[in-house]
Amino acid sequence: MDARDDALTVEQAAEAFAAEVAYWREVRGLAKRELARRMGFDPSYVSHVESGRHKPTEDFARRAEEALNAGKAIWKRWLDYETAKAPVAPAAAVPAPRRAEQPYATGSAIVVEHDAARLDYDGSLYRLTMRRLLRNTGSEPITRYLIRISVDRYPGEPERSNAHYREHPLTWDELALTATCRGEAMRWQAKHDRDAFKEVWLLFENEQGRFPLYPGESVWIEYAYSAGEDKWGRWFQRAVRLPTEHLAVELAFPARLDPAVWGTETSMTAEAAPLRTAPVQREENGMRVFSWSTSTPALHARYRLEWRFRARPEREANQGEFR
Repeated sequence: MDARDDALTVEQAAEAFAAEVAYWREVRGLAKRELARRMGFDPSYVSHVESGRHKPTEDFARRAEEALNAGKAIWKRWLDYETAKAPVAPAAAVPAPRRAEQPYATGSAIVVEHDAARLDYDGSLYRLTMRRLLRNTGSEPITRYLIRISVDRYPGEPERSNAHYREHPLTWDELALTATCRGEAMRWQAKHDRDAFKEVWLLFENEQGRFPLYPGESVWIEYAYSAGEDKWGRWFQRAVRLPTEHLAVELAFPARLDPAVWGTETSMTAEAAPLRTAPVQREENGMRVFSWSTSTPALHARYRLEWRFRARPEREANQGEFR
């Protein structure tokens, strides 16, 4: 278990489990009722778990992991919950050692002051650029930051999607991941590497030295990666996993494709509903750019933008998600 999980309370671990289930259910394109049916539960049970009214159980975790094919992500959240419930033996009275650096801070230790995503599509390749202004509100230096990449070309059809990614796995070479902070290149380490799911630690260091994010400091980080349209589908979702002050998304498509964009938002306690404000569009050097933003989004809220190309209806509308 990594340092970020060591500090989880029972309530935080239960909330993280619920958010993980909701995340993967939406990635797979399943309604709560359909997931409950596949798991063999009463239709209301999934809703109660996601809202926190029912606490996680081992049986639910196993069935959810199997039904959603979450790459062990849901099962890990269950193990975190069990660990958080275990009583901690009192420590012997010894002098307190120097507190170690905090590898990754969650909850109130880190705030995202600004989260800006831009997705560019050239007709065959998608390139996502993420910029985040992070503020360390904790008491320890932050030395790494976790990002997640997940895709699903056929939501609602997990067997078909799993077969597709077994044959055509998402690779590090095609992602071409890059990251910078304060003008410095950031090293990165893979945490999870699955056919359609990656988790990556962005490190506040490189071959020339280290540049931790110290308490009270704010810093911009930027990272980017690519995928072809056979892996990246026609929707892009932002999940609010840390306290966030402002969130913005831009989608840039060739104007010749006559793109149309719409969006939905959901939370742990609400079903998907249309975005409260419409994306704004503009023309920019032969591209049609759609912009959308919101302030102080709720923790665990999810905002999904979808699109179609009206000038290319013969293409199959595949689906996917990166974040």
